[in-house]
Amino acid sequence: MDKVICELESDKATFELPAEADGILRIIGKEEVTIASWIKKSGEQVGLDEIICELESDKATFELPSPVAGILQIIAQEGSVIPIGGILASVEVGGAVSAPAAALIASAAPTAVAAETNASYAEGHPSPAAAKVMAEKGLSTADVQGSGVGGRITKEDALKANVAPVAATPAVTAAPTIAAVAKESRGSRREKMSSLRKTIARRLVAVKNETAMLTTFNEVDMKPIMDLRKQYKDKFKDTHGVGLGFMSFFTKACSIALQEFPAVNAFIDGDEIVFNDFTDISIAVSAPRGLVVPVIRNAENMTFAQIESE
Repeated sequence: MDKVICELESDKATFELPAEADGILRIIGKEEVTIASWIKKSGEQVGLDEIICELESDKATFELPSPVAGILQIIAQEGSVIPIGGILASVEVGGAVSAPAAALIASAAPTAVAAETNASYAEGHPSPAAAKVMAEKGLSTADVQGSGVGGRITKEDALKANVAPVAATPAVTAAPTIAAVAKESRGSRREKMSSLRKTIARRLVAVKNETAMLTTFNEVDMKPIMDLRKQYKDKFKDTHGVGLGFMSFFTKACSIALQEFPAVNAFIDGDEIVFNDFTDISIAVSAPRGLVVPVIRNAENMTFAQIESE
């Protein structure tokens, strides 16, 4: 029996429903999958067709429902790569709840509330695809109404949702600028790439190496910047001893944009994405001996005068 898994992005994944005797869940498809997250825990009671985990392949992100009702026992942990025919978990049909789970259920009062909590676990919980869209749009789960099974937030829900308007607040004393309060940082964090992102990275590199690339140019109205520079350039030079050029405007704009969109300021190292919490901006400069490209390090903490001095 084949069953379509919901929340597919580009392909379908099928699995064979297990015999009720052993309740083994097996993934049958063309490619290996990665366990993105377990929604249910070992020892918990799962119902028929209840979502138990989220899987990810190099082509699709999807949810896996339980084909039988019973007690779940997780075998493969989160982040594990499961090949074709690999065992994810077992469901003991008609079995007893494990001791930790039984103690948790016994301590919950009233019982009806605990049952309701399990039944509504999916409510307000985004799928991996939906979570990605929500992060890009700056949405929280409170901003999105889930239309999936049990109130689950789907990718379509996230695409349709809009950021709630922020209520106006009374004027307060201006906070110190970032340059005044931020300490120079050269830290970074690493995030392991999913199978899907690794495939995208490989194909993007292949496309760049094997096809002709096109560069686009966007026109920007620079008149406000030009007027601002014209108004303050003399006072700026008298105060700081350096001229006020356009590069400082461009550098600060780029550093702010990179902080708002950290993925653009990241790089790939093996199968991990490294996110920098600093912004280094390089600017091509025509010098008497040729073209040089100095690097403005930690531009996010620098003032216009410091950038121009560099």
